Formats: sequence, C-alpha cells, structure tokens
Amino acid sequence: MKNRLLRLLLTSLILLGFATASQAETVHILMKTSLGDIELELYPSKAPKTVANFLRYAESGFYNDTIFHRVIPYFMIQGGGFTSDLEEKPTFAPVANEAKNGLKNDRGTIAMARRPNPHSATAQFFINHVDNPGLDFPKPDGWGYAVFGKVTKGMDTVDKIADVFVTTRKGMKGVPEQPVRITSVTRIKQQAANGQ
Repeated sequence: MKNRLLRLLLTSLILLGFATASQAETVHILMKTSLGDIELELYPSKAPKTVANFLRYAESGFYNDTIFHRVIPYFMIQGGGFTSDLEEKPTFAPVANEAKNGLKNDRGTIAMARRPNPHSATAQFFINHVDNPGLDFPKPDGWGYAVFGKVTKGMDTVDKIADVFVTTRKGMKGVPEQPVRITSVTRIKQQAANGQ
C-alpha cells in the first residue's frame, strides 16, 4: 500500500513538473498599436535565438514608436523597423534562421522578416493575415521564414491593420496612408497571462 501511494505521489509530482515546464516554455507579450492591442505567445523552446532576439528589441524599447510599414491584406502585416517618417532604425546583428523548428506560417502567427539571405533577420517581424504555407521551410532556397509565436488575443486588431488604405512612399509599396504606430511592446507577467 505504501509503495502504491508513493508511486502515485511521484507520478503526480512528475506530471505537475511537466505542466509547469510547459507553461515556462512560453513568453507572453502585449503589443500596443494605434489601432488596438495584440497579445502574443512566444515559443523559446522552438525558436530560442529568435525569441531572445525579439525580446532584446522589445525590452530595450526599440519597437516603441515604430510602424507597420508594409501591409498586404490576405497575406501579412509587417513592422518593427521603421519610424513614421520611413526612416529605418539601426539594428543589432542578424539572427540565425530558425525556420526548421516545425512551426508553420498559419494565420495569426508571428515570424521574422528577412532579406533574400536566409540569415538576415534583425528587428522586423510580420504577422500572417492568412495561412501562408509558401513561407514555410523548406522553400526553394532551402529556407523559410522563422515563426516564433502566435497571436492569442487581438486578431481583430490584425484584421483592422490589414484593412487600412495603403500607398507607395519612398519607393516602398503597401505603406499605410495613415501611419499604424506600435506604441509599445512589453512582456506580460506569466501569472497575469494565465489569469491567476
């Protein structure tokens, strides 16, 4: 009887440990924009370098007062690198591409924007407005676009941003006529994110 109780207790503790570890594997973010809030859940266990890179920019205040500078409805909304004057902000060194992590560019996921070089992502990110399997690993060049989280609240805000009127400015297409500002990107305490 004692052995059975001991095994039951150990099993319960192990399962509790797995649940706690699983919760610790996500980071929750609040992105405030001029069109509403977006809450994100990031996955450091799947994309450790990408999440660390994003948090470095967020925690330094880099994203404050940047804009969504490229908006393509039924594709994605891209931001995190330009001021409202379309001046590109200086960035840290690029981060290694983690597109091989098994996460897909589905509607509501957040991924790193990059240039043709697969390892060129710095600060800019995009949120998928629809499922975009053509951005997943593998692509013809052997790489995809690294997904590192998803929207957990605020897809209505993403939809609003995707629906704004856009124009061409400074040679850039898809620029919102009225700037869509990112006012802040902050980490949400885990307890608050879980409603505890």
